[in-house]
Amino acid sequence: MSSPQATLRVRRRVDAPAPRRADIDGLRAFAIVLVVVYHVWLGRVSGGVDVFLLVSAYFLTASFLRRSNILRPADLVVFWARRFGRLVPAAAVTIFGVLAFAAAFVPGSQWQSIWAQSWASLFYVQNRELSATAVDYYARTEVFPSFLQHFWSLSVQGQVFVLWPILILAAVLITRASGWAVRTVATVMFGTIFVISLAYSVQLTAADQQVAYFSTPARLWEFALGSLAALLFPRLTLPVRLSALLGWVGIVALVTCGIVLDVGAGFPGFAALWPTLAAVAIILAGQTARPESSSSYRFLASKPLRFVGSSAYALYLVHWPVLVGYMTLTDSTNVGLGGGLIVIAISFIAAMIVQRTVELPIGRLMGGLRRNTVIVVTSILVVVVPLGAWQVADGVRTATSSPESNPGAAVLMPWLATRATIDAPVVPSSTRLDADWVELDGACQGAFQPVGTEVASTCVQTEPVAGAPTFLVIGDSHAQQWLGAVLPILRDEGWNVVALLKGGCAFAPGEDATEACGTWREQAEDYAATLAADVVMLVGTKAVPMRPEERVPVGLEQRVDALAESGSQVILMRDNPRFDFDMYRCWEESGSDGSCDVPVSTLLAQENPADGLTKEGAVYSLDLTEFVCPDGVCTPVVGNVAVFLDDNHLSATYASSLSPAVEAALQLIPGIPLG
Repeated sequence: MSSPQATLRVRRRVDAPAPRRADIDGLRAFAIVLVVVYHVWLGRVSGGVDVFLLVSAYFLTASFLRRSNILRPADLVVFWARRFGRLVPAAAVTIFGVLAFAAAFVPGSQWQSIWAQSWASLFYVQNRELSATAVDYYARTEVFPSFLQHFWSLSVQGQVFVLWPILILAAVLITRASGWAVRTVATVMFGTIFVISLAYSVQLTAADQQVAYFSTPARLWEFALGSLAALLFPRLTLPVRLSALLGWVGIVALVTCGIVLDVGAGFPGFAALWPTLAAVAIILAGQTARPESSSSYRFLASKPLRFVGSSAYALYLVHWPVLVGYMTLTDSTNVGLGGGLIVIAISFIAAMIVQRTVELPIGRLMGGLRRNTVIVVTSILVVVVPLGAWQVADGVRTATSSPESNPGAAVLMPWLATRATIDAPVVPSSTRLDADWVELDGACQGAFQPVGTEVASTCVQTEPVAGAPTFLVIGDSHAQQWLGAVLPILRDEGWNVVALLKGGCAFAPGEDATEACGTWREQAEDYAATLAADVVMLVGTKAVPMRPEERVPVGLEQRVDALAESGSQVILMRDNPRFDFDMYRCWEESGSDGSCDVPVSTLLAQENPADGLTKEGAVYSLDLTEFVCPDGVCTPVVGNVAVFLDDNHLSATYASSLSPAVEAALQLIPGIPLG
């Protein structure tokens, strides 16, 4: 009868997987090369990242399985410290490099997004950040993508590196309590995860593909598939010829995945089975008595791929920021053949530098739990200290603005005798631009709460004032911006303010609309009739970018007549000019040299089209163009305030500075009890 020690040795030999396979290391390198090539020249997703995720689970599961007989809960902390001690330093250096590049070459209007994604990438939640901010992973031709967008997969992988050891330990504990084989328990566990996650992935991809792409639960099946390969394949042995055939089928399938499939519309879902099963075929192909005799094995284990594999992680980290940096410097999303070669060359050089100056030295420094934890914390501080200091400095600079230094449109109103401080910083600052929108106090409630579900989700109001008159605003984002010009007056005079605001959906019934927008219009009309607000404000015209073809929105007169008949006074705001370029970005790049200025005569009609809808005692038009484009010229900055947020919206800061002009205009309108 054998001793317990002998039994333990036998079980270790049985559970131990085959020695680390050069072909799987080559597969990982090959996948990264595909990712780089597809990103640089094809602007598509290759499926290589899916392979990378699967292979990481394969190695992770095999490693824990080898030590399953001696695995303890305390080992998990040691594993996490060691694993993230290897991953975080190179990632932190990459994020630091992105921040440095952004500070030097990226307009400030993009800094806020880069800051948020730097924090998210550093702490492995970038996939959630991208999903929350509705980033389109495929929209390269419209805007430059994020420098850190590719960290979504590293974030998913990092989250799984926390979860997977817990699951494997659970399988081990179940084994010890039940006496079942650890492979059997783990196979059932990861098989269940595979089925549930794949089903969820298919459902979510059909419902919201963009969210599904970044979703960790929708990706767990890919990791589970890698774990199943680690559990089941080591006991299989294939004939050499079948091995070679299976290997080349997997390689060809992997190369062609991004070309054949519409990855942008179908991943992850069923479509992601293509690259992952291709990787499974390649892994299975290596299960032969003489793997080196297989041509596919020799290809994946070749010196070039082993060379790439040594810096594969670093290459993945740096290639995307290098690509986006090149786009930024050349101001083009099309890198071309020559540009692509430059991007790839720089990426390989940067990857080797990161590997030799960060990864290898850190690897030699690693040791016990305490030392590895210090490495992780120190690496995090490499990003946290400069990023935090940058944000604090920007906040201090923004806090120095004041109405005296930044009067905006007030400098155009002689009766105010206001002058702007010379050389004062322009507000809103570029890092506060995205937040510079008019906001009310909260969702509509009580007597102001709409009945229709579509319109209820878009209804906002100020804190209710009992017995006070009501001011209602209906429309899209342009109605929202003009609300900023009247809101200071309404707050001072104690009015109730209610707004129905749906972006991209004009209140006029004849304008193009989605089904949801059409429903919203009908419900908004019913709400206005029921509410019978004292004053209703609408946008009375619609400007055309860079053309003087301004017009009344189709069908608006019907809405205006109905509102007037209900007893409400109606104000029709004239639309602001629209451009075919980002006015704020133009100012960032060119300053106040006049290159961004546009004559208003080329942007708006000679006469206000909304004047034709006015009715004495009921409907009035309000035109603030002279305070938006002074002296007949639209400029990006007036009174140290940015006039425009983008190519067609006023900044909330500037809209607010228009309120004295609005008040003066309202004093001339006898039917409106304001001002």
